[in-house]
Amino acid sequence: MTIIDSSNISLNRSLSKLDNKLSQALNQRKQQHRYRSRRITSSPQGVECIVDGKAVISFCSNDYLGFANHPKVREAAESGLKKYGVGSGAAHLINGHTEAHHLLEEELAGFTGYPRTLLFSTGYMANIGLCQALLDNNGFVFEDKLNHASLIDGGLISGARFQRYLHNDIDSLVKKLSRTDNDAMKLVLSDAVFSMDGDIADAPALAAVCKQHDSVLMLDDAHGFGVLGQDGKGTLQHFDMSLDDVPVYMATLGKAMGTAGAFIAGSEALIETLIQQARSYIYTTAMPAAIAEATRASLRLLQDEPEHRSQLEGNIGYFRQCCEQNATPVQHSETAIQPVIIGEDASALALSNKLFDAGILVTAIRPPTVPEGTSRLRITLCATHTREHIDKLVDAIQDHNPN
Repeated sequence: MTIIDSSNISLNRSLSKLDNKLSQALNQRKQQHRYRSRRITSSPQGVECIVDGKAVISFCSNDYLGFANHPKVREAAESGLKKYGVGSGAAHLINGHTEAHHLLEEELAGFTGYPRTLLFSTGYMANIGLCQALLDNNGFVFEDKLNHASLIDGGLISGARFQRYLHNDIDSLVKKLSRTDNDAMKLVLSDAVFSMDGDIADAPALAAVCKQHDSVLMLDDAHGFGVLGQDGKGTLQHFDMSLDDVPVYMATLGKAMGTAGAFIAGSEALIETLIQQARSYIYTTAMPAAIAEATRASLRLLQDEPEHRSQLEGNIGYFRQCCEQNATPVQHSETAIQPVIIGEDASALALSNKLFDAGILVTAIRPPTVPEGTSRLRITLCATHTREHIDKLVDAIQDHNPN
């Protein structure tokens, strides 16, 4: 006699309903040309790499200075592995905070000019942890319309009254700040370099407004740290600003530094508050110590070898010159992020695929990551690109772009 397990039947029916519902939504996304697919890289990170078994020139990496596979950074990581092993074992507050982490925090503080820094496993976790630690439902958070998703999510998760001002529009921010309670905690969050457009926030104006309205300014310098400023110290050095102007500063380590993780820089009281209250710091395993050692090597490279930044600056200028000569519709940007707006989702995706067939990797960025009607090729330049690489990219866009 066969015994039928009714609980399994019920479970299978529930899963079937779930899968049907999810499949419908996925099919709709495909029809909209917004289905995201992953390509597989089988080589070290670099401007010349192997993706889906094909040799390509990459123009979509955030490894701006070419440190991700730099011999000195690799050697530091290997040395860290030998000393500390692979995993950190626990959170920083348990037993995961090693000498490597501690030295990196001190060196980042010295480099940025802030009293202290605090490491996080990712930039996303840094932004969420900051908002959650400083804000509650009695406070206010104000964000640029084009802020990164991690800042938006951090503001929403905080429970504070959430408002967004028009992109890089100081008057829009002032109007919103003017309507708030002066005694409430007010946090203004902005990308320093906007990740999809490559433009730079008007940080001096933001700082001035925040001082006038008793608000705290936080800048996310993920795409500025290591590349902007005379010494690569980021957006603050670019504008000759200090801790007094930007009390809370965040930057990631997986872009110009070529490793992984992030840090928040600020006063002694701010960092101690985050250690006590930032849930995404307290309740997660520390980054591997070997990554911290690799990042220390990246920071030394940044200071000892300024030619990497000089090469990047030269490549940005050369790319823009080529685009102007070829009438390529690149947006205004003085950073490594150079967006070419295509418009329709299907057209951007088709152009990205044609470029891949021609041996060039540039990802098509589509809504909801960018506004409707602004699907684009988000081209990122690196110090390790050659002029021949750039020539090939601009020629290929010219050959295949129907616009």
